[in-house]
Amino acid sequence: MKTPRGPGPRKVDPKARQEAATALAITALSFVAADPEHLGRFLSLTGIGPESIRAAARQPGFLLGVLDYLAGDEALLLAFANQNDFDPEDVQRARAALADGEVT
Repeated sequence: MKTPRGPGPRKVDPKARQEAATALAITALSFVAADPEHLGRFLSLTGIGPESIRAAARQPGFLLGVLDYLAGDEALLLAFANQNDFDPEDVQRARAALADGEVT
């Protein structure tokens, strides 16, 4: 007798995946922006002025940069994950989703 199987792996809607990744990246940007030291370092590395953050946040490449910044500092990544109840790997998954959605 065969054991009944569940529905199997669910196929994730690419649009929903992109939206979730964007939301996580915006949460990450808010997290970085809440700490003047981290924000100053992030702005210094990106060359973006504080007055340009809102406009830049609408660009997928910028959001990739936010996730890269977060992933590049393990202590910061873990603090973000703990504060926002994320698995640290969610940042890498979100980065991959945003990278997949970029038009080159």
